[in-house]
Amino acid sequence: MTASNNPIKMTEYIETEWQARLIAIAASEAQDDGAHDLNHLQRVWKAARTLLADYPQADVLVVQAGCYLHDIVNLPKNHPDRAHASRLAAERARDLLCDAGFPKEKLDAVAHAIEAHSFSAGIKPQTIEAQIVQDADRLDALGAVGLARLFYTAGRMDSALAHTDDPTGLRRSLDDRRYALDHIEVKLATLPATMQTDAGRRMGEQRLAWLREFRSTFVAEWSAPT
Repeated sequence: MTASNNPIKMTEYIETEWQARLIAIAASEAQDDGAHDLNHLQRVWKAARTLLADYPQADVLVVQAGCYLHDIVNLPKNHPDRAHASRLAAERARDLLCDAGFPKEKLDAVAHAIEAHSFSAGIKPQTIEAQIVQDADRLDALGAVGLARLFYTAGRMDSALAHTDDPTGLRRSLDDRRYALDHIEVKLATLPATMQTDAGRRMGEQRLAWLREFRSTFVAEWSAPT
């Protein structure tokens, strides 16, 4: 049986055939942001492949392209046009994929997956492929790697590590633009409930639990003795 008439072999062939091309496209548009670099894209694709196991009906190539190109236009967290970044990324990805000979009938699905992945855009994913890309991207914001990305991004934004006297926000409103630690509860704690897939939700809850354990340890070490 050849790859052309074996669905499993054909899926593996498509993944291998396009992965190098998608990596090259992403690398050609890369920006100076260690939280959204090629390593991030590889991790998102790795998470997506885990989620795909539950959805054999999903188009693997659409998910793969969405994972590798979702940040092809990436604006800083504090940029005034941040909410429009995913739309711009979808438009740019469509043009680049067209030039690369990507199947035209899949372009709309890839563009939607890219546009809907963004937390800031607030767009509900309408396809299983978009749901998987969104979940996979959000999973990389959680857990140990997500924590490292949090503090890396906070450093680039000149945020403090935590509030000097009230790191958990017991007597103040949380502000993750000023204090990196606040981001765990302001945003990251909300992500598991937004997951579109059951596996994504389970993985998100596990990674959030780890983040909260870290937060407790951090506060214990941070706080001055009374």
